[in-house]
Amino acid sequence: MSRKVQAKHERDGAQDGGQALGLVVMSVALVAVIAVALSGVGARMVARSRAQNAADAAALAGVHSGSAAAANMAERNGAAIVSFAAAPGPAGTTVTVEVVLQGEHAIAAASDEP
Repeated sequence: MSRKVQAKHERDGAQDGGQALGLVVMSVALVAVIAVALSGVGARMVARSRAQNAADAAALAGVHSGSAAAANMAERNGAAIVSFAAAPGPAGTTVTVEVVLQGEHAIAAASDEP
């Protein structure tokens, strides 16, 4: 290659070098934003699951031993009872419980009917 062509080639290559760095920085920033968003969604899913488990356990405890047992079971699972309703049926009782845990509400029902 002649000196003019080689100098032009080196000069053009130097201009492209900074573009790669910009793309890498933007890619890393995008991955970080996505990771933060997904961690928030994951935390809400875990809290929702824990709230539903607490509601299920509280409803089962409540159908067998009443509202005090339901409240105790919810508390043992880190939740608080929002509402408790017991409805007698033809062959037993159905209990419906709503709990809140870390801002997530969950409702569950249990029955001692066969």
